[in-house]
Amino acid sequence: MKAIVQDGYGSPDVLELREIDRPTPGDDQLLVRVHAAGVDPGVWHLMAGEPYMVRLGIGFRGPKEPVKGMDVAGTVEAVGKDVTGFKPGDEVYGADLGAYAEYACVSAGRCAPKPANLSFEQAAAVPVSGCTALQGLRDKGRLRPGQKVLVIGAGGGVGTFAVQLAAAIGADVTGVCSAAKADLVRSIGASEVIDYAREDFVHGERRYDVILDTAGNRPLTAMRRALTPAGRLVIVGGEGGGRWTGGFLERMARAGVLSLFAGRKLMGLSAKVNQKDLLVLKNLIEAGKVTPVIDRAYPLGEAAAAIRYMHEGRARGKVVITV
Repeated sequence: MKAIVQDGYGSPDVLELREIDRPTPGDDQLLVRVHAAGVDPGVWHLMAGEPYMVRLGIGFRGPKEPVKGMDVAGTVEAVGKDVTGFKPGDEVYGADLGAYAEYACVSAGRCAPKPANLSFEQAAAVPVSGCTALQGLRDKGRLRPGQKVLVIGAGGGVGTFAVQLAAAIGADVTGVCSAAKADLVRSIGASEVIDYAREDFVHGERRYDVILDTAGNRPLTAMRRALTPAGRLVIVGGEGGGRWTGGFLERMARAGVLSLFAGRKLMGLSAKVNQKDLLVLKNLIEAGKVTPVIDRAYPLGEAAAAIRYMHEGRARGKVVITV
């Protein structure tokens, strides 16, 4: 089968399209014939091996899993002996390592039936970003109807899901994005849109019950002041920082310290894709409350270009790869 493979860490130039053996599913896995796969910042970090802390889990000298990709949508080809609830021919979506290939093994607990009203390309955009937005707002943010929520990076992969999910909960949504993405963010549920290049949104008079930060480029002390007295800041992204720990881990550590003195909750989220939340998203999507926003799709052989484009930060919503 064809797959996107890397032997060492680095820029997208380390990725190659190769012929490799088809994988064999484990006892609790599905073998999925991949129709589409999603692109998210996590793919970049796993490819680059940065921050270096990520190498403790994926291989310090080189990647233990050479095939790239996480988000996947496709058709079940075979199931492991311990798998129940799935059979060959089922259309599914989920997330596991090795999605940028013609076939991928996906843990049954990280997979669910594909939303019936989505194409495979649309479904592949959902798992990682959709679960991140859902867990950030529901579990960490504890967002409730009528509350005010600020989504920073509202036009990106996680942000477009967060705006729609917050609106579905019944919150008053303000989105922060570039001027080029303002109309999109307003169209998917934001009652107000702030152009981050023209307005310093954390130093105004507005106060929010929940701030979901997907961008990671504003001082935590400033965002803390933008919260209500019982407000919650949830950090789900962050670039920069040192090469060992990176911006996200550094911000999580600082948030924990500030929470001890702030009277407000500042916390980071490392989201986990799981079947329960994929089913929640499936129901919301089939009810018409959430729709994946896709900027563009690339063929499998152009995975390096897809990852590079996503990393530039200009994408409106998600980038996907078709197989």
